[in-house]
Amino acid sequence: MARITGVAREATGPEARRVFERQEQFYGAVLYNHAVLARRPAVFRGFRAMWDGLEEDALLSARLRDLLNLKVATLIGCGL
Repeated sequence: MARITGVAREATGPEARRVFERQEQFYGAVLYNHAVLARRPAVFRGFRAMWDGLEEDALLSARLRDLLNLKVATLIGCGL
């Protein structure tokens, strides 16, 4: 059980809502770490800026990265 609850989409700003919508389309749900970080908008923006920058300069193709994420999630029992 999580110790910190995530924020509801309705309580977030438009930037977080857009991220949540993309995650729901891609993963079927909002990722827990994003829901928790969205409680602090400035931290959320910094977190997303880091990941957006990493995705821009990625060494792996998007498809290969997605397959790798799926494999790791399976190995750790994530249920993705």
